[in-house]
Amino acid sequence: MKYIKVSAEIDPFSAEKAEIVMAFLAEIGYESFLELDNGIEAYIPAKDFDAKILSSVSIPFEATRLLFHHEAVEDKNWNEEWEKNYFQPIVVKNQCVVRSPFHAPMPEIPLEIVIEPKMSFGTGHHATTSMMMETILELPIKHLKVLDMGCGTGILGILASMRGASEVTGIDIDEWCTTNSQENCQLNGIPNMNIKLGDASALKAEGQFDIILANINKNILLNDIQHYIQHLKNKGLLIMSGFYASDLPDIEAEATKHHLTLKSSKENNHWVAVAYELI
Repeated sequence: MKYIKVSAEIDPFSAEKAEIVMAFLAEIGYESFLELDNGIEAYIPAKDFDAKILSSVSIPFEATRLLFHHEAVEDKNWNEEWEKNYFQPIVVKNQCVVRSPFHAPMPEIPLEIVIEPKMSFGTGHHATTSMMMETILELPIKHLKVLDMGCGTGILGILASMRGASEVTGIDIDEWCTTNSQENCQLNGIPNMNIKLGDASALKAEGQFDIILANINKNILLNDIQHYIQHLKNKGLLIMSGFYASDLPDIEAEATKHHLTLKSSKENNHWVAVAYELI
């Protein structure tokens, strides 16, 4: 699949500004992000790229210049790119390490997830992914049926399986992601995660889940909560992230409309992860 790489130069740069630009781009279909010294890189399938939309991107900071460049990129050795430039192992709650095959094992950490990063979202580095992982580590997962919606690299579903989930389903709209998730399941010896290509409409063929994980973005979540709850067991948990604290009232209003009760929330660098129970 051909991708477009968009480089966003932010002057003067700050991590907060970069997060705002990433959040906007995520809402319009960008899938993978890298934070640079002076901005970000973002990737989108070439078929979905629209240069005109970039001209509408703005951030609420005075005297800040936002400059976009874009170029087409072909398939390449993404492992080599990440190894050279970006991906370092992370440890979540001192219980789970996420590393790539080119990193040394950390046997002192109870759980280990090996990720071939490629072009898929979800190496644990972003606040939304790490907060979702923290929530999974805090919950009783054993013998439960789990859905990983927008699975990316499969990292959340893999963690759920490692914690004892009886069955895990991963769904993503991007073939890169479903392929990468399947590869990562094999890397980690995960036999019970079934990966499927599709969006929320793919849930029509699914049954009921004890836990649904959805780390996507605000607009998709607001649209798809109605579909998630149709496949969530009574007293089941819907765990979501991919949006800012300022977006939480909108998420809360939609959740309440569908008889979901907030059980827990986390915040990191203005991003939020929430767990709702279906009553």
